[in-house]
Amino acid sequence: MESLTEATVLQRLRVEQIALIEHIELEFEPGLNVITGETGAGKSLLVDSLQLALGERAGAELLREGAERAVVEALFRIDAAPALRALLAQHGYELQGDELLLRRELHRRGSSRCFLNDSPAPLALVRQLGEMLVDFHGQHEQQSLLRVETHGRLLDNAGGLEALRHDYERVHAELRRTVEQLQSLQAQRHELEQQREWLRFQLRELAELNPQPGEEEELDAQLRRIEHAERLYALSMQLHELLYGGSDAVRDRLIRARNLLEELSRIDAQFAPYVAECHSLVVSVEELARFVQRYSSALEFEPEQLEQIRRRRAQLQLLRKRYGSIEAALEQKQRWEEQLRYAEHIEEHLQELQQRQEALREELARCAQRLHAKRVAVARKLERAVEQFLAQLGIPYSQFRVSIEQEDAAPQDPLWVEFNGRRCRAFADGVDRVEFLITTNRGESPRPLVRVASGGEISRIMLALKSILAKADRLPLLVFDEIDAGISGRIAQRVGQALKALAQYHQVLVITHLPQIAACGDVHILVEKYEREGRTLVQARRLGSEERLYEIARLLSGERVSPSALQAAQQLLQEALQ
Repeated sequence: MESLTEATVLQRLRVEQIALIEHIELEFEPGLNVITGETGAGKSLLVDSLQLALGERAGAELLREGAERAVVEALFRIDAAPALRALLAQHGYELQGDELLLRRELHRRGSSRCFLNDSPAPLALVRQLGEMLVDFHGQHEQQSLLRVETHGRLLDNAGGLEALRHDYERVHAELRRTVEQLQSLQAQRHELEQQREWLRFQLRELAELNPQPGEEEELDAQLRRIEHAERLYALSMQLHELLYGGSDAVRDRLIRARNLLEELSRIDAQFAPYVAECHSLVVSVEELARFVQRYSSALEFEPEQLEQIRRRRAQLQLLRKRYGSIEAALEQKQRWEEQLRYAEHIEEHLQELQQRQEALREELARCAQRLHAKRVAVARKLERAVEQFLAQLGIPYSQFRVSIEQEDAAPQDPLWVEFNGRRCRAFADGVDRVEFLITTNRGESPRPLVRVASGGEISRIMLALKSILAKADRLPLLVFDEIDAGISGRIAQRVGQALKALAQYHQVLVITHLPQIAACGDVHILVEKYEREGRTLVQARRLGSEERLYEIARLLSGERVSPSALQAAQQLLQEALQ
């Protein structure tokens, strides 16, 4: 995974006219960003606002009283992130530089608009981008780890099993295509068997007629010659007489002209070139005369031939009316011949596809077995690591299990493999259905992670999993709310250290009431309520070193900050740096 200094991070959040917020603009940094404030001060409003910018559902009730329009902007620096850039390009958005500005506008009338770098954008796209940018922890429905469908991929990423999974996915895709082809061909079999006789009849009809390209034009020419045979004969005879047969024929005149030119050329050489030209004219006239004579001799008027030509033309006209043209009829004949060949060899095609299907099914079973074995090994390591991590976070009796099960394939399910003597469903990413199970109480059996009720425990479980899977997880920003519920003292310090370690791989934003966690932050933001002109407002600001020391001391001792609280706060800050 890329180092955090090179990763995608949230740089700025601007909120205007949301709930009790009139205007807040905050700068964030890579690493651990902590948010503190009194209970009810409005800390969660910042998280809610970020969710709005990322496409969360919104209504007019979120607007500050009296405001007609609210705006939330989240500015991200996008380095690399090829998948995110590809999604933007797919929808016609190109990043200019390395900044992505997500803006959401809410209106009193209930409408809202989304923008990507000041260009209007559909809400669905913004939500997709949000799922690629931020992982929220604190509300069950927003936690990616509480979606069972993510568990298998997280397990594979944690174990570096992407290559094995890709091998399986490639073979699975080939098997799916082969199964679809086989099913399609089997469905066509009966229809093709019925079609065979019809195809043979159509081809027999065309074969008997045997149309030829350009045949109609040739028949029309023949018909014109026969219908005008007498006129053609008379004209050709006249032409022959003019050229060759008469007493004053063109040929004889040209010969006399050639003789005169020869005599002239003997006196004056300027006439010499024209002697050859005149000779060529004589030869051309003789050739034309011979052609005319042959043509007129061949002219015959046969009524039977005329009738044959007319019948043939009528047949071709019907063919043209049916197919559009002789050429179209010949093209259709070729297609029918191919269909007939295919229909006559359908059993061979079926057998070939069935053999390919079985070969791919066997190959897929081998890929599934390899992937399953690796997953089981990675799961056992992950289980131990999570339990040890949770013990450090104050959940000593946890049992974390990675359930890896298979589903029996239904009789009609075509995508299955033989796995450990069972006919199992072959999913797109393996035969395994992976789910994370946990219990945090001694004597209880692990249950699905989604059914764990305690918000504080869920956040610590998320922290444990995120910390162990940090290098495999691709989401750049992690937001934790309620992570400190039910913990204090030594455990709080361990949670803070775990968050700081996690912040080496992700940008982390955490809302906390605990000074031990606040002391670990790279950036400290304080949220406060105040009154102005009789109205309550929420403000948020980044704290400098002196203010931060005072705020951590206040978290330790309450409103009255004593010298001993300041000293304890200084110690916490020093310990966080170690």
